[in-house]
Amino acid sequence: MTANLPPQYDPKATEAKWQKYWEDNQTFKADPEQGGEPYCVVIPPPNVTGSLHMGHAFEETLIDVLVRYQRMTGRNTLWLPGTDHASIAVQTILEKQLKAEGKTRYDLGREKFLEKAWEWKAESGNTITNQLRSLGVSVDWSRERFTMDEGLSAAVLEAFVRLYDEGLIYRGNYLVNWCPASQSAVSDLEVDQQEVDGHLWHFRYPLTDGSGYLEVATTRPETMLGDTGVAVNPEDDRYQHLIGKTVTLPIVNREIPVIADEFVDRTFGTGCVKVTPAHDPNDFEMGKRHNLAFINIMNKDGTLNENAGEFQGQDRFVARKNVVKRLETDGFLVKIEDYKHTVPYSDRGKVPVEPLLSTQWFVKIEPLSQRALAALDEENSPVFVPERWTKVYRDWLVKLKDWCISRQLWWGHQIPAWYAVSETQGEITDTTPFVVAKSEAEAREKAVAKFGQDVELARDPDVLDTWFSSGLWPFSTLGWPDETKDLDFYYPTTTLVTGFDIIFFWVARMTMMAGHFTGKMPFDTVYIHGLVLDENGQKMSKSKGNGIDPLLLIGKYGTDALRYTLVKEVVGAGQNIRLEYDRKTDESKSVEASRNFTNKLWNAARFVMMNLEGQTPQQLGNPYPPQPPLGNKGGREEDSLHQDGREGGSLELCDRWILSRYYQVVQQSRKDFETYAFGEAAKGLYEFIWGDFCDWYIELVKSRLQQDAEPNSKKAAQQTFAFVLEGILKLLHPFMPHITEEIWHTLTQTGEDECLALQSYPEVQASLIDSELEQQFELLFGTIRTIRNLRADTDIKPGVKVTAILQSESAKERQILSDCAIYIQDLARVENLTIAASLDAESSLGGQGGSIAGVVGTVQVLIPLAGVVDLVALRAKLEKKLAKIEGEIKHTSARLTNQKFVEKADPQVVQVARDGLAEAEKQAEILRDRLKLF
Repeated sequence: MTANLPPQYDPKATEAKWQKYWEDNQTFKADPEQGGEPYCVVIPPPNVTGSLHMGHAFEETLIDVLVRYQRMTGRNTLWLPGTDHASIAVQTILEKQLKAEGKTRYDLGREKFLEKAWEWKAESGNTITNQLRSLGVSVDWSRERFTMDEGLSAAVLEAFVRLYDEGLIYRGNYLVNWCPASQSAVSDLEVDQQEVDGHLWHFRYPLTDGSGYLEVATTRPETMLGDTGVAVNPEDDRYQHLIGKTVTLPIVNREIPVIADEFVDRTFGTGCVKVTPAHDPNDFEMGKRHNLAFINIMNKDGTLNENAGEFQGQDRFVARKNVVKRLETDGFLVKIEDYKHTVPYSDRGKVPVEPLLSTQWFVKIEPLSQRALAALDEENSPVFVPERWTKVYRDWLVKLKDWCISRQLWWGHQIPAWYAVSETQGEITDTTPFVVAKSEAEAREKAVAKFGQDVELARDPDVLDTWFSSGLWPFSTLGWPDETKDLDFYYPTTTLVTGFDIIFFWVARMTMMAGHFTGKMPFDTVYIHGLVLDENGQKMSKSKGNGIDPLLLIGKYGTDALRYTLVKEVVGAGQNIRLEYDRKTDESKSVEASRNFTNKLWNAARFVMMNLEGQTPQQLGNPYPPQPPLGNKGGREEDSLHQDGREGGSLELCDRWILSRYYQVVQQSRKDFETYAFGEAAKGLYEFIWGDFCDWYIELVKSRLQQDAEPNSKKAAQQTFAFVLEGILKLLHPFMPHITEEIWHTLTQTGEDECLALQSYPEVQASLIDSELEQQFELLFGTIRTIRNLRADTDIKPGVKVTAILQSESAKERQILSDCAIYIQDLARVENLTIAASLDAESSLGGQGGSIAGVVGTVQVLIPLAGVVDLVALRAKLEKKLAKIEGEIKHTSARLTNQKFVEKADPQVVQVARDGLAEAEKQAEILRDRLKLF
């Protein structure tokens, strides 16, 4: 039976077909029992609320390319998928829904609210994973995890209780990022730094002894109500005599000390800094160093509390205006300056974050970070690619402060602490005693032992920061704390692929948690990728509205085309890429180019199969004989390529050339994969497939595939065709899994019990790489291109055969050209071909009709034109074209010598004119040279 492909490639149908096949057949289901060398990657879990954006598409494509390659090299591969419960994002969605109904979460109560959250998860939580399926990711869906599923929730409880029992988790009063809109602490990652046009207010603080005043400046005047000191630099001569004195705080009339601290920049402003320890992170540290009082003036909703005196109950921004007005009235306002500065905004509440003293749960970072630092410094673990990120990671570990892990939310892992509220009149206060346990029953047992049978318990209402659970991800997903087969075989994982923006928030969390709980770093290598920038080279963001929808491009061009574009654009590990995109038409030239590449591959494969007479690569056999054992000195391998006696075929020069090029690409692709040079691997394959295989080899062997072709030559061409095409499909599969799977099944006529995704990646046959032969073919192709260009320059019709004379003083070059003469004649439409060391006068003149000449390297190429071209008509045509171009040159030159045009026109218009003039002058010079030939 003759197998062939349909005339047109349909990416939509093909991609859906193979995505379903892979999942239905559990093609990528991992099995630790099979043994071998493990290769494990855990997906950076996207938010369960998310939709596929270009960043996801880029990251998951990079991972999938790497995983598919490793699977094909024979490693026992697991790519484990899953999603993060996204406490803040889910709660925001639900609270918006409730607000539309005129309700709050407190109207529902915690239990009903959580029921609603799980209902939302069941209905809408699979959007992102279904969209990931459309990318063709080769994950093991049977192992899909969710950070709030039963197993991972148990891991979170285990981790929290262990850390608490070891004294590494504590409850304390500390300065946190507070979002007044959502009334929750937020992590640094949930803070968006925005540059705003604000003001810098200067105030006088009078010295208590009446000897003068100090001038301070602030961007948040309302916080002065909580000042407990003024700081100067100890080396600042202007203020040394004042250190130890006091000032009287305006409005409040509180006496506060003047302190000396090296943190103060004496070159900024007046060199005096107001210190508000309860409302600024730098002031918080100074307050601790100098034992200053911590006075909180703010409620959790952003209004001022009783410590603000007459401003109590006012919103912080209303109070700001009123404090300034009062200071101005009292004569303490010096001046107000316009001031551009950065303000932290809550990503969730969309309001400025307030540094606020709050009782929260914290992890002691230093013991954990020291373990991660030791692994990095002593074992170089993990390895960062690119290497420059190692220092960034290390610096971050050194600077880390204790981690606030509590969030004032309901959706998430509720903190496993129970308060003995019967000890504090039924309320949870900062001093209420508590017990930590894995369950309420265990908590009651502990509490009864401590406080008696009548103890009344209330669970901490807060939930854990989502980074706590995702920090456990590499090992909790494999079954920790249980000793599972997956954990034993696949952990530590092999490679983490992620963006540079979460090195601090996720990568460091994972290394610290893993180091502590497993004694090992969670992955061997961290590959840090760049960003996908928009068509203008700008970072995509919701606020800018410049995102590009990957699903739209998949619908228009196909998944493989988008995947290939995203990888091929990467120049160097970790580099950003820019995606071409037309927002008016929703089209992308770069993705369209990759779609054209899929069509090129499809048509080439279709042509190959049409000429295999129904035979598969296996039936045809290898195009070269079995390799001699290593150490066999019985003969040169390249000599064996000339021998007959194999199954049917006899390799010719072009067969040997394409096999050499193929194995060069195999060698380079393997090297690129091992060094994470994915973009270089993709480009190398593109050039080989489009250029070497499609544009040259197919053309070189067409005549050998005719019905009347010599049988051995035809057989060798078919064998080589089939062998190289199957190899191409394997090489390209990690990048374009769908189209390669479809073509491979048709080419090999393999049933549904096998698939390309599980085939072996091509191995290098070094003995078949012939660099000298490849150089020879470069000369051949240059010669053919030159003849074709000369034909085009003189309007020789495609069907007309010409005489060509090739002259070279090099005997080696003449031999190469002679060996390849048949290819030159076939592909350049040459009837009479002469290869000579020198040219006689008649040859160089082309007889009575003249000739046209070109050069490729040191080879001169001549085509006599007598009897082939109407020289009179050609000359007239060239003269007419030259006259037109000279007219354009005259017109453009006149514009550019017009000073008014140059000065007043748009600079881009002037540059276009200059570029056009240069191009026209170049064309005119070429035409004049051609006319000299006649």
